[in-house]
Amino acid sequence: MTVYRKNHIRRTPLGPLAQKVLLLLEAGISLGLTRRPDKYFKVVRQTVKSWKKIDEQNLRRVIKRLYQSKLIASKTNPDGTESLILSDDGKRRVLRYHFDKMQIPKPAKWDKLWRIVIFDIPEDQKAGRDALARKLKMLGFYPIQKSVFIFPYECKNEIEYVSEMFNVKPFVRFMTVKEIDIESDLKRKFGVK
Repeated sequence: MTVYRKNHIRRTPLGPLAQKVLLLLEAGISLGLTRRPDKYFKVVRQTVKSWKKIDEQNLRRVIKRLYQSKLIASKTNPDGTESLILSDDGKRRVLRYHFDKMQIPKPAKWDKLWRIVIFDIPEDQKAGRDALARKLKMLGFYPIQKSVFIFPYECKNEIEYVSEMFNVKPFVRFMTVKEIDIESDLKRKFGVK
C-alpha cells in the first residue's frame, strides 16, 4: 500500500541498503556533532564496517534513488568536490529506523506526576490503533483501560512522535495529572515513591 502525506509526496519504500546509506549519512552528522573522542571512534568503527559491506554498483543505484526521492541532497564543497547530505525528510526517515530502539529516559527522581495517553481511533484505522497500543506497552506504559495508558515519567515528545508515526495523532490525547485513584497500585507497578 502506498502512503501519501499531506503534501502528496509519495513515500518510497526503502530496502536494507538504502536504509544503511541513510544511517551512514547520519553517522557523518554524528561525527560533526560529537566532541568526545570515545564517541567519535565508536561512530567511525561502525561506519567503516558498514561501508565495507556495500557493493559499489548497488551503492550508485541506491544513491541515485535516494536523491530522486529527495531523502538526500548534494552540497558543493569549497574544493569543488560534492558531498552527500541528509535532507530534512531524510533526517526524519533516519529517526524512523531508530523507532524500534526508542526508550523513555527515567529521571533520577520522580516528579510525582502521571502521564496519561487516551485515544479514540476510528475502526477504519484499526491497524494504527493496534500498533499504537503495542508500542505504548513496549515503552512501559500500563493499560488502565482499553484505550487509556499511564506512565510516571515525562514522555510528551515521544508520544507525539509515536502517534505521528502511526498516522493517528488527531485521535490521541496526552494529559499530565497529579492524582489518580489507583495510585498506590501504580506506584508498586512502576517502582516509584
